[in-house]
Amino acid sequence: MSKILNRPIRVLVAKVGLDGHDRGAKVIATSLRDAGMEVIYTGLRQTPEMVVNTALQEDVDAIGISILSGAHMTVFPKIIHFMKEKQMDDVLLTGGGIIPEADRLKLASLGVGELFPPGTTMASIVEYIQNWVTENRNF
Repeated sequence: MSKILNRPIRVLVAKVGLDGHDRGAKVIATSLRDAGMEVIYTGLRQTPEMVVNTALQEDVDAIGISILSGAHMTVFPKIIHFMKEKQMDDVLLTGGGIIPEADRLKLASLGVGELFPPGTTMASIVEYIQNWVTENRNF
């Protein structure tokens, strides 16, 4: 990491749409907190616009979307759209869930960060967020 932050990294963890399975999101939120990050968990049934508005209000460094519903090709592009609309160009959009490799590549080409499949270690998620934020966030 080339820059040292003088404050904790702030991450918004969200569940978008009707996907009611939030155990993974809660585990991620707890792991990020244990790593020293400030975590805002929105709870279930958020819209992409609600997520981006909350991220803007909370001045987060990263948005993490947990998605298991299969709606990732709709949800992530909508979130990217609202982030661009709000000029949130230096905020990481990342996430995890059941997302096929071909879809991960397409979403990456739209500006979505790393998407983590089930079984990814918490340490690798923490490290990715820490590295991305210190390298890309403008303060």
